[in-house]
Amino acid sequence: MIAPHRRSVLGGLCSCGLLGLGGCVTNMANEAPMTAGYRPQSDTDEGGLWYIVDRVERNVERSRYRVRDPDWNTYLTDIVRRLSPDLHADMRVYLLRAPYFNASMAPNGMMQVNSGLLLRAKDEAQLAAVIGHEIGHYTQKHGLARMRDAKARADVGIFLSMGLALAGVGAAGDLANLLLIAGQYSYSREHEREADEIGLQRMAAAGYRPMAASEVWQQLIEEDEADPNRQSPSVLFATHPAQQERMETLKGRAQQISGGDRHADRYRTHISKIRALLLEDELRLRQYDRSLVLLRRLQAETPEDGELIYFEGEVYRLRDGDGDRRLARETYEKALAAGGCPPEAWRALGQIQRKDSQHDAARGSFRRYLELKPEADDRMIIKSYLERSV
Repeated sequence: MIAPHRRSVLGGLCSCGLLGLGGCVTNMANEAPMTAGYRPQSDTDEGGLWYIVDRVERNVERSRYRVRDPDWNTYLTDIVRRLSPDLHADMRVYLLRAPYFNASMAPNGMMQVNSGLLLRAKDEAQLAAVIGHEIGHYTQKHGLARMRDAKARADVGIFLSMGLALAGVGAAGDLANLLLIAGQYSYSREHEREADEIGLQRMAAAGYRPMAASEVWQQLIEEDEADPNRQSPSVLFATHPAQQERMETLKGRAQQISGGDRHADRYRTHISKIRALLLEDELRLRQYDRSLVLLRRLQAETPEDGELIYFEGEVYRLRDGDGDRRLARETYEKALAAGGCPPEAWRALGQIQRKDSQHDAARGSFRRYLELKPEADDRMIIKSYLERSV
């Protein structure tokens, strides 16, 4: 696993989401839902779409951003199997190291799950809600409908040029172009509502608590509203049904379906192995106010989690606004008292103490850091400071 670059990652995460193209108004009444083992004839428009997506999938398989951890890939595949016992054999799941909330489903059965989604799901049921929604797009062949609508609106040239680029024939375009395309060419609101309904039904059949679907949407709204730089709705919100409407619709439907489990403990067991890495990626986005909303939501589940408290301190340190240095110091101290935080908490506290001219305290913090992590990559720098400050 490697540190993600925003432009390259976004190219990967957008690739499948763009393949169908078009805010669709095509009547899908004559298109049969997906069946097990289905593959279109190569001389049809659907066959041509699958050809492009198959080429994209080969690139995804080799992608440097693909997470190849066998435990997580087995875990995600098992969730897909529970949600889709009828079609799971035709689906492949790829986990990508991309710190954005997203999952996408291509017409040929390729699913991409971003690591940013894993960080934002509070339990397995919430993750299953997103995956079930994407399976809904797949079963109803919404990607095919989007392509046909694009052709009907004379956008086939855009479709072909972008499809070839994503398949590796040409350049995939810069970040701005990808965002523009992602905002303009997306599922219709009718398709999103249909996928929501199918996702809820599959969650209930698999034994998950359907209310988790509305909770995911509420959490996204909270993050979006916390961003002080937000001038307009995000791409995600701009192309979906109205935020409040969708959340309330999902909640209302879930209330009609009783039972279901969250499998929170099972999810925490899996996420604990990679959570620190995901949080590091989250901070690289420099969306500090949104990250604070996320961290506080996670802390509400486990308030004495030293690792989560440490990363909250990192937000304050990196944001470096008025009063943030004091907040960072207090938060690091709280993390160390709670226990379970990484050794880097001592280094970060030492950095704050050094800036505040508390040199004796800083030396003590740095020494404790090296005791806990003697092979740290920055040990020579820390040792040099300790030698100079004696």
